Amino acid sequence: MKKITILLFILSVQYGFSQSTADFFAQADSFFKTYISNGRVDYKNIKKDTSSLDKLLDMAAVIKVDTNDPKTYKAFYINAYNLAVIKGIVNRYPVKSPINIKGFFDKTTYTVGGKKTTLNDIENKLLRKNFPKEARFHFVLVCAGLGCPPIIASAYKPVTLEKQLQRQTVKALNNPNFIRVKGKKVQLSQIFEWYKGDFTHDGSEIDYVNKYREEKIPTGAKVSYYPYDWSLNHVK
Repeated sequence: MKKITILLFILSVQYGFSQSTADFFAQADSFFKTYISNGRVDYKNIKKDTSSLDKLLDMAAVIKVDTNDPKTYKAFYINAYNLAVIKGIVNRYPVKSPINIKGFFDKTTYTVGGKKTTLNDIENKLLRKNFPKEARFHFVLVCAGLGCPPIIASAYKPVTLEKQLQRQTVKALNNPNFIRVKGKKVQLSQIFEWYKGDFTHDGSEIDYVNKYREEKIPTGAKVSYYPYDWSLNHVK
């Protein structure tokens, strides 16, 4: 009888976990569909009523995910990062850029997964450190600046995560504004300069970019980096 009771308890905990994560992904999806348009965020209208954003962050605060379920883990923290960025901007809106907010990335804390964390820690300690060969994070984590690849109007979900990561990476690396090719010269986003090690596990930066490009860049192309655009990605 005791074994049955323990089993039922474990099953109820697992069921509650699956329900809470499913609710989080569903409500996050609805939020992004409502407030994201053409890669930009409607901070103005979110600020008028922050209840849906606050509810999502309250949910994210208590949900706990494990790297043993990598798709759920990655999807959860990608969404949590993007939601926390939006919250940080909304708290100070109107503002022209996230870098105008002191400590935006490395000081302001959010409770996510049961622990207080910063945006930098979500990116670097919870995602990049646990999945060091997954450079596609850089094309889905959106820092509120126009230099980032655009935020999408849907949540990242475990079941669709691989396709979403692939799609956003292909879009970014085939975008002539993001990868600027002129003859045998190529200008890359400063993302490639700041996180060079992420893109050079199996070759050069050009090798990485060419994995996703339709029109390949010459392997001997001269690489430089154009300045990052920190202007706010807001709906005008």
